[in-house]
Amino acid sequence: MQKFHNILFVSHGVTDETEALTQALSLARNNNAALKALVVCPEFPKEMANYKSKYEASLKEQLETSIRATREVVKVSEADVPVQVEVESGDMPSVRIIRHVLKDAHDLVIKEAEPKESGKGFKAMDMELLRKCPCPVWLTRPISRHRGEMKIAVAIDPHSMAPEGHDLSLRLLELSRSLADTCSGELNIISCWDYEFEEYLRGNVWIKVSDDELIRTAHAAQSEHRAGLESIVKKSGIQGKLQVHHVRGRADQMIPKYVADREIDILVMGTVARTGIHGFIMGNTAENIVQKLGCSLLALKPNGFISPVKPY
Repeated sequence: MQKFHNILFVSHGVTDETEALTQALSLARNNNAALKALVVCPEFPKEMANYKSKYEASLKEQLETSIRATREVVKVSEADVPVQVEVESGDMPSVRIIRHVLKDAHDLVIKEAEPKESGKGFKAMDMELLRKCPCPVWLTRPISRHRGEMKIAVAIDPHSMAPEGHDLSLRLLELSRSLADTCSGELNIISCWDYEFEEYLRGNVWIKVSDDELIRTAHAAQSEHRAGLESIVKKSGIQGKLQVHHVRGRADQMIPKYVADREIDILVMGTVARTGIHGFIMGNTAENIVQKLGCSLLALKPNGFISPVKPY
């Protein structure tokens, strides 16, 4: 199972971030991991430079107060998980966060998702982290259920042709299994398949394909995809209570619908389309999925991903 060793909690220092702090403290304790808290804020106006140090000190004190209050709730003492608090002010906050990740070798970023009026999707800073942060990113939203009732789901593509995509699927399964074990104990696995040529071939006046042949071909595609899904789940070695949902349709339509219909609290998924080079393009499918999500998101990138952001 994937373990985290050096977690970075990101704060704006001005809102209630109890949910994200709860996850950060609990995860650091359970993984025996180091935890640093970083407050990112806008550059202080030059004309008020005399107040900058007091302003940053107030943000640090406010976060430290929130940490103390959250410790009481989750029963995590300072001796269990000491937290170093830093303040970073300036433009391009997502870049500043990623530089901390690179310089200090953090292996997980946890932050509250930026609020959107619709309650779904993620704003610019969060999207930049999903695109460019080299380590997993956990964007939290408030969860009304008790931890023992939280619903965890993982989205898997068993037919990724690249080796790093295959390895990513295994990591997604292992991490989501570990996360589910700390919650309800049930892991929901969703994977989408489709046979796109069916709509092009059915009724095509130039290519005469019978309905029976189309049905057989689509069924074969379904069976092949299902076999791949079962194979990678077996290879991951995960145990426990599993619910596998093999759904026909486009992933960017079916996964958000599944998450909403099943009232999933945390979705684990990959958000990458290119590795091994500086920078990458988040795939259209991943972009469309995350912009329709109203739940918390734990996003991973494959081994070999290189961030376009430099540490200095």
